[in-house]
Amino acid sequence: MPRSVDVARLAGVSQKTVSRVFNDEPYVSADVRRRVLDAAEQLGYRRNNAARALASGRTRSIGVVTLGTALYGPASLLMGIERAARDTGYALRVVNTMEGDPAGIAGAVESLLEQGVDGIVISEPIDEGEISVPVDVPVLSCGAPPAFSAPRVMTTGADSILLARVATEHLLDLGHATVHHLAGPQRWYSARDRLEGWRAALAAHAGDEPPVVEGDWSAASGYAAGRELAVDGSVTAVFAANDDMAIGLIRALADAGRRVPDDVSVVGFDDVPVAPYVTPPLTTVRQPFDAVAREGLKLLVQVIEQPHLDPSPASAPPVELVVRASTAPPPSRTIPGRGRRTTSRSDRDTHGPATPDGPRPTDH
Repeated sequence: MPRSVDVARLAGVSQKTVSRVFNDEPYVSADVRRRVLDAAEQLGYRRNNAARALASGRTRSIGVVTLGTALYGPASLLMGIERAARDTGYALRVVNTMEGDPAGIAGAVESLLEQGVDGIVISEPIDEGEISVPVDVPVLSCGAPPAFSAPRVMTTGADSILLARVATEHLLDLGHATVHHLAGPQRWYSARDRLEGWRAALAAHAGDEPPVVEGDWSAASGYAAGRELAVDGSVTAVFAANDDMAIGLIRALADAGRRVPDDVSVVGFDDVPVAPYVTPPLTTVRQPFDAVAREGLKLLVQVIEQPHLDPSPASAPPVELVVRASTAPPPSRTIPGRGRRTTSRSDRDTHGPATPDGPRPTDH
């Protein structure tokens, strides 16, 4: 098997330079980096991670604690973490937890610590209480962190409060007097944040706050909520905490003779792959799962490898409102010269950066 010294000889550099390139260290020119990588590819060289672990005292592995679920949000975030890890040189060790098991997170963390991971990612969306296991490696929490002791705890994630506020304000900007909310289960951190963002938007616009209907993330629970909301003729706009519930809600409204968006506008959350293809295509907020995972893993690796330095702050992921055909002005709203509007602004997907204050590029 080729060794690093063989790569150095072929590339015309020192063995230390080869090490710097494969450790992704700074102060290596682009030309030298390219020569080293080309030489390594030509020789079929691969770095020996086991030897590096013995030399550095690190296993070059990161543990991930995540809820074992097929739900779109947690599953997409885990896939984003797996994709981002490929560029870090660290292996992932994933332990799944089960909803309703308060000891599950502590057990998962304990298992990963026993395997000697260099850092831990907590991608646990449900509030299961405090973690009693003391953690002696850096921890990255994707969202609200559970309470536990660790040398350094960092957080990353999209601002769900802001995203929910953007979704609600889109409906208020269209002229709806208020917006009803189909919330997710309140043991989930994200459901609480989306509820808070909805309330903040209503308060900023001096809108009445209707009673909250709570679902369980499923389309079936959205359908049940839709049957409840359909009998209230004053309902003209609904923000659902995820797309699956929004899709079930739309079906229930249609079954009750309430047209979307002619009678009721609906906004979802996540932008699931099927969202553009339901009837009508669903207006929603897109979650930046890959950007969150990439920035978070970058931050965690920096802390693992340079514990004496303050980590660079993670950049805020973009906020995207994807406007489709499920939203329009309320039935009583008229547009001068055009009469009552009964269709959305566009049947095409439009999306772009959004802010909680003021109009967005999609709000023409």
